[in-house]
Amino acid sequence: MRRRSWAQSEAGEETLQRRMSDAEEAPRESTGKNGETEIEEEEEPNLNYKEVENPQEEVKDDTLAWRESQEEEKKKGEEEEEEGEEEGEEDKEIVMEETEEKAGDAQEEEASGIQKETAVEPQEMKRSMTSLETRITDSQSATSGIFPTTQRGSESKPSLRSEDSEADELEFLDLDQISPEEQQMSSPDRQPSGELEENTDQRPQDELGRERRDLEPEKREEGQERSASSIQSIAGISRESLVSTTTEDILFQKDKNAPVYPLTLTWSFGWNSSLPVYYIREEKQRVLLYVCAHTAIIYNVFRNHQYHLQGHANIISCICISEDRRWIATADKGPDCLVIIWDSFTGIPVHTIFDSCPEGNGIRAMAMAHDAKYLATISDAKVQVCIWKWTLAAETPACTLELPKEYGLQNYLTFNPTNNKELVSNSKTQAIYYAWYEERDTLAHSAPLLTEKTFNKLVGKFSQSIFHLNLTQMLSATMEGKLVVWNIHRPPSSASTFLGFPYIKPCKLVHLQKESITVLTTIDSYIVTGDIKGNIKFYDHTLTIVNWYSHLQPSAVRTLSFSKTPATPPTEKSNYPPDCTLKGDPFVVRNFIIGTSDATVYHLTTDGTKLEKLFVEPKDAICAISCHPYQPLIAIGSICGMIKVWNYEKKRYLFSRVFEKGLGVQSLTYNPEGTLLGAGFTEGTVCILDTMSLENESPEPFRYSRTSVTHISFSHDSQYMATADISFTVAVYMMVVRNGRRVWEYLARLRSHRKSIRSLQFGVYLDSNEPRLLSLGTDRLLIEYDLLRSYKDHLEVLDIHRTDQGCYPTCMVWYPPLTRELFLLICNSGYKVKLFNATTKMCRKTLMGPAYGSPIEQAQVLPVRSMAELPKRYLVFINRDKVGLQILPVDGNPHKTTAIVCHPNGVAGMALSYDGLYAFTAGGHDRSVVQWKINLSVLEAAVSLGGEDLTPFYGLLSGGREGKFYRELEDYFYYSQLRSQGIDTMETRKVSEHICLSELPFVMRAIGFYPSEEKIDDIFNEIRFGEYVDTGKLIDKINLPDFLRVYLNHRPPFGNTLSGIHKSFEVLGYTNSKGEKAIRREDFLRLLVTKGEHMTEEEMLDCFASLFGLNPEGWKSEPAASSVKGSEICLEEELPDEITAEIFATEILGLTISEDSGQDGQ
Repeated sequence: MRRRSWAQSEAGEETLQRRMSDAEEAPRESTGKNGETEIEEEEEPNLNYKEVENPQEEVKDDTLAWRESQEEEKKKGEEEEEEGEEEGEEDKEIVMEETEEKAGDAQEEEASGIQKETAVEPQEMKRSMTSLETRITDSQSATSGIFPTTQRGSESKPSLRSEDSEADELEFLDLDQISPEEQQMSSPDRQPSGELEENTDQRPQDELGRERRDLEPEKREEGQERSASSIQSIAGISRESLVSTTTEDILFQKDKNAPVYPLTLTWSFGWNSSLPVYYIREEKQRVLLYVCAHTAIIYNVFRNHQYHLQGHANIISCICISEDRRWIATADKGPDCLVIIWDSFTGIPVHTIFDSCPEGNGIRAMAMAHDAKYLATISDAKVQVCIWKWTLAAETPACTLELPKEYGLQNYLTFNPTNNKELVSNSKTQAIYYAWYEERDTLAHSAPLLTEKTFNKLVGKFSQSIFHLNLTQMLSATMEGKLVVWNIHRPPSSASTFLGFPYIKPCKLVHLQKESITVLTTIDSYIVTGDIKGNIKFYDHTLTIVNWYSHLQPSAVRTLSFSKTPATPPTEKSNYPPDCTLKGDPFVVRNFIIGTSDATVYHLTTDGTKLEKLFVEPKDAICAISCHPYQPLIAIGSICGMIKVWNYEKKRYLFSRVFEKGLGVQSLTYNPEGTLLGAGFTEGTVCILDTMSLENESPEPFRYSRTSVTHISFSHDSQYMATADISFTVAVYMMVVRNGRRVWEYLARLRSHRKSIRSLQFGVYLDSNEPRLLSLGTDRLLIEYDLLRSYKDHLEVLDIHRTDQGCYPTCMVWYPPLTRELFLLICNSGYKVKLFNATTKMCRKTLMGPAYGSPIEQAQVLPVRSMAELPKRYLVFINRDKVGLQILPVDGNPHKTTAIVCHPNGVAGMALSYDGLYAFTAGGHDRSVVQWKINLSVLEAAVSLGGEDLTPFYGLLSGGREGKFYRELEDYFYYSQLRSQGIDTMETRKVSEHICLSELPFVMRAIGFYPSEEKIDDIFNEIRFGEYVDTGKLIDKINLPDFLRVYLNHRPPFGNTLSGIHKSFEVLGYTNSKGEKAIRREDFLRLLVTKGEHMTEEEMLDCFASLFGLNPEGWKSEPAASSVKGSEICLEEELPDEITAEIFATEILGLTISEDSGQDGQ
């Protein structure tokens, strides 16, 4: 994440850092009305500068032209370099003076308005140009066409360096006067995100500027600046970064670039209604800002277009925006939490704060000063208030304050609009005033406790707090409809010490209304409140009501955001409502956005009181999504009882239905014809709906289950529908004809599993067109049902097969017909993908699946659009928090898979578009659905870069192809040939490239992989029947490359860890006096000979003899060895009385095992 944030933002951040720091330190600051320092946004005009939409294309054209004449330039350059070396420093200075004169002439022509192209240049200027173009071309992928800025009032210069003209470049930038020690720049492990990651011999531009001021005369300095300016104008590029030069919103003007990721986010359905929605543009287009899961979204209402601010790996916990709507700050809560500041004009992240809170708990509240110079944050668990000078790219806060736990969790924070050194925050029980004394590095605070005795009245819980318009008071709104007025006592200006100051004191309790106040803010000369019943009221500075809107919506107001554009003065054509005064003057206020607790967003045009509903989203978890089989439609179901249908190509909401209270949508599936939509609900109801009207197809819904319906599936001919619920029950419904009309009827249900059902799939028999039904559960059972022999209230079971021995299955899908054999693909919790013969249920292949932090939870085969695409198929999968792609056939190659975080708090469901262009993921409790565009060519390119044949597999070995592990594997492989021929034989040895299958388990165990007997049988079946379908022959031997593939696919994905052994001891053992799980020696020996794949008494004794070194030749794996002490060993002397997991792993088995793999689902 950090590397991506730097790559996206490095150029923009450096420019912003220099601009904001210069605006703070330089004497040319502009001062606002209230004495605040304002950020300068405008640069002096450059008459030769021409704005282009895509600077990269222009640079590429220049670079291409340069490459066409590369040979001629190279020859000339070599001649000039030889002459330059002979002439020495004096000639270089002459050339430098000529360069400065020509650059100065060009600058004078620009100033006089004459725009001409320089026809003649010194050769060294040409070489500098060549190096400049070369460097720009090489760095385009990192900077995305954004270049450093030379600020007005700053003397920093561009520092560009090329290998071909190093000496001339250094002379041109006048670095010859700087010592080599000064030219070196340290490269810490993590640079500030506001700096460009440059080569180690380059200096930051602001430092370079300072040294040049000290080392050079003023006249020469101006000449150098003019030279750099003329070179950049000739190169056709701007000196400015995109962040500093952009003065208006260009987000929705950007051209779409070629895809660079296999999965690209294109649209987000839903929004986090617990966070604010901001009104950031209104002049020409209505633009909103809101949060959806871990992405901030800038939404253009008129164009129906989204721009996504991606950079967080956790759910965004708070968001704020500057007063001018230019800068956006987002923060998340979770591991490696971040605070990111974005430029809303360009969408570029300009600064990232990594260590924003202690212990990585995340940010709970955040606010930005009205001049955008400071950012204040309050952490979540260990309550700490921090103020950041983000414009200086600081990675540590300017000041911190740790609050006592009794203050509670602070939910709201804001700055004083006229003094960026004062803040106020509140929890439900405490309001806190802060005063920042920057010169003393102190953040003072005052938090008097309010009780019922303070005003002899019930105060209520605080919701939000702000500064009063009169600037000498604070206001805190409560859930009892009251306002607490606080007096702010600041230290007198004449006081030499601030002892006892500042502090706040409650002075008044104003009962404004009966309804709970949920929002408190100010706009222009009004104090504005929003309450739990949807009323919005405006008060003047004396808390006298001026106007209110009480008929807008019935739900609670969660957020209010006013337009940046002031309201239009009233005219004869205006239709502003009258205010509540006796005069009845027009009530003129800005347009504003209303966000409610039921996830609805409204826009109110005050002139005419026009209320528009912009969007209504689910207010509860989204667990069910399904795509139409042949139209661009997606149905989204929420626990709140809402089903919404969208056209995902046009991003247009079509229709919806809200079910009665208590019916939460848990599962959705379209039938293959696309005419019906099956819906399963949280309380067990099953409905079959019409696709277009969402009305019930059957007169009454089916209510045969008492628990949540998690799976719905239709047969290929839509004659059967099956459901599964969390009570491990499978129910089947069928279509019948009654009175000449086709109706759905309940057939039967069966509690066929002992644990949760993970997949429910219909298929088709190979020898007929009859449907077949299978279910898969975490009890490791794959069950097939006989639909033809089932009848009313009786569901017949055809076959039961166990799929795994230790791990549990997570999902099942029909494998596409890439081979002549029909397979079921089953993923398990051990990160393995298994292929089972669809008829015999034999495990035919075990392969290493995608390992991205958690096992695969759902998988679907990507649909194809034409017959030409049938030979190349892909699998789309989700795990706990990611969505990914896998190229089929699965073979264990790690380069054939990719994944990206889609919902940090968990993925609840997945769906694929009918044409295979899009994947959709539902985020459950984050109330969002994300649409991903699938770019298969990008994944194919990554696979080709990973190498062919065994090259990707060598990378999975410790040390690779030339490492010690592979050498040992070769030795064991060929040693097994000696064993099979006899250790003591005197016959001529026959060395081949193969070993017989009977030797395979011993080689596996010799290199540290200990498969069970069942796994060994699976390995034998995989090898024996590998070519049986094609050739009809069985294989009884294996070569080294095939052995390597089998080993890598079957071994544990993260090596041997104690976690699995600990789990076994927790089940089988007892808690000893030390609090550890242990097994008594007698029980341990009894388990070995009676449970699981048990041993015989003789086998157990021989194993212990080898483990304790009493049989140095090893157990009976050696044909020539004899168990000399197996029967004589005394286990009571060799084994301790009680055995723990650590003793078993390290002392008995002698394994080197890591504590934890850091992965789930082992």
